[in-house]
Amino acid sequence: MSASIATPVKAATPRRRPLAAALLVALALPGMAFAQTAKEKELEARVAQLEATVQQLMAQQQQQQTQISEVKTAQTAATTAPAAPGTAAQAGAAPGAPAKPTIQSAPIMATANPGTRFTYGGFIKLDASVTSTNDGDIPDGTVGRLFYVPKAIPVGQGHLREGGTDTDMGANFSRFWFGADTDLDSGDKLKAYLEFDLFGGGSTAFTGNEVATNTYALTLRQAYVQWNNWLAGQTWTNFQDTAALPDTVDFLGPTEGTVFVRQAQVRYTNGPWSFSMENPETVYTPFNGNMAQVAGDDGPMPDFTGRYTMKGDWGHFGIAGLVRQLKYQQAGVAATPTAPARPAIEDESTGYGLSVSGKFNLGKNDDIRYMLTGGSGIGRYVGLALNNDAVLDATGDLDNIDMIAGFVGWRHVFSPKLRTNLFYSRAEYDQDTDLTGLGITKGAQSAHVNLIYTPLPKLDLGAELIWGQRELENGDRGELNRLQTHVKYSF
Repeated sequence: MSASIATPVKAATPRRRPLAAALLVALALPGMAFAQTAKEKELEARVAQLEATVQQLMAQQQQQQTQISEVKTAQTAATTAPAAPGTAAQAGAAPGAPAKPTIQSAPIMATANPGTRFTYGGFIKLDASVTSTNDGDIPDGTVGRLFYVPKAIPVGQGHLREGGTDTDMGANFSRFWFGADTDLDSGDKLKAYLEFDLFGGGSTAFTGNEVATNTYALTLRQAYVQWNNWLAGQTWTNFQDTAALPDTVDFLGPTEGTVFVRQAQVRYTNGPWSFSMENPETVYTPFNGNMAQVAGDDGPMPDFTGRYTMKGDWGHFGIAGLVRQLKYQQAGVAATPTAPARPAIEDESTGYGLSVSGKFNLGKNDDIRYMLTGGSGIGRYVGLALNNDAVLDATGDLDNIDMIAGFVGWRHVFSPKLRTNLFYSRAEYDQDTDLTGLGITKGAQSAHVNLIYTPLPKLDLGAELIWGQRELENGDRGELNRLQTHVKYSF
């Protein structure tokens, strides 16, 4: 029984193993399939996340490229557009170059016409001089100590031979200016100009002194507006040719021979011609007043000038005329118990003058500069009013003072860094000494030679030797010898 029973069991064992294996596979396959499906879903999620990240990065890159293009476009426009005031350096940068920091973002002239060009310039100038006079000292703090003024040369009575030597230094002739130029769409042109220095009238009396502060006040030199052919404001008289003045170390140089006036005016210019109406001022000598100078503006008529200027590669030539009214008024005085009545006095006369001037080039390194002026009743226009327009007689009538004055100079350029100037100046006056007295200027003259060295662009170091002489109608003469130096930086 046991044998028969054992035999069937052994025979059935092989049939159960495949069945068990099949059963195990059947049970495992769903698990394996489930596991594979979860991994795929996880991978799909990761792929979707990567795709979203890539899209985001691409969007950011596209945005950055747009911003870069906008910056490059703005920089290119800045380099091709006209330079705005205050941003000239930035406008000159190469396309694509990094933007330089700016001082301001708004226009420097916010209320000006669109497209207005603003300019600023001037110079810093230190003057130093040693002056020797043979007939007395020039008072400290006066203009004659600051630059060559022939009227300030001391002349003593009877040649007292009292002399003096003085050293002076100052930076008060430093200067600055502002300009605003506009070209309108209509074709019209506008210009405004302001110019100042620190001369302060040549005196520290109201602003400081040489003991401690050496303070000088601001001085208006020019202030005018131009539109097309017209000019209105204060500037050089149309009777003066500033382009003919020598290259000097001294503030003015050939003072006694030079027309030199700045004043308010209205001027019209058309090509080589210019005409002006200018502020009138009569300067007269009282009866037997010698060097006394009295200024008044009693005349109703402005001074009239006309000028013609011819220019070329050879230089320039100008001729100018001046006509003016001189007038004197004095109120009457009522009678008193001790003095009779004195009637009012009123008199007028006509002043007139002619001036020729210019510069003639003698090659590229030399030129001749000159001016010759003559007339009657034009004393205040020449030599910083070295003499007066007229003198009063005993009855209060005006008698014109005649004059002739001029200078000639030679300029030579040794090299771009070194140049020299040599010039001579003179003025002579014709007046009735029975009316003026004998203590009035009869004439003055001066000679100058200088050397100017430019070690760096816009920086000048100059020295000038000056000899000047003033003569009175009584024959007395006073002389001045001066070494004038300067350090001048223009900007």
